[in-house]
Amino acid sequence: MISVLIAASSPVSRVGLKSMVDEMPGCVVAGSTSPGELVEHALELHPDAILWQIAPDEDAAPLRALQRQNTILLTSNASLELIRAGAHGVLPLDASASQIEIALQAAAAGLAVFSPQHLDSPAPSRTSSALTARETEVLRMIAEGLANKEIAWRLGISEHTVKFHVSALLGKLGAGSRAEAIGAGIRQGVIML
Repeated sequence: MISVLIAASSPVSRVGLKSMVDEMPGCVVAGSTSPGELVEHALELHPDAILWQIAPDEDAAPLRALQRQNTILLTSNASLELIRAGAHGVLPLDASASQIEIALQAAAAGLAVFSPQHLDSPAPSRTSSALTARETEVLRMIAEGLANKEIAWRLGISEHTVKFHVSALLGKLGAGSRAEAIGAGIRQGVIML
């Protein structure tokens, strides 16, 4: 079971989020708090994940103190600043219960979860050599489980060209296999779950 600490400025929002998490078979609510008391409660309860509904004008400073916690933010105004501040995930306010549950499971496993259409720009790449747009596209298809032949068909390129892109992205990510490349892509924000 994944223990979840819920945070929101509004008591009504906290009750709604608690009710939603209570319905998730793999999650249990560890507690609920206001953002002002979030750090204190997180240190006391040691939850597997934190679900924080954050308002656009709300101070995200507690994220810096929660960097070792797996924090998923629900917000209408996501930005790269939230990621830089230490969020492990950013989802829109209208995310479904199943999306939130998957995000909590991923965060508890140490994975980053971001909704690409919700961010104002792509997450910053921490690679020593940034991937090209085509290499990023190939990496995302690898993460979907596609073989080189399927990637070639989807992109309308030769299988040889796909192999070239795979080789290049493995080198840039410092990965020895496709699985390592997927892991590096997730950690570096190239692949969004």
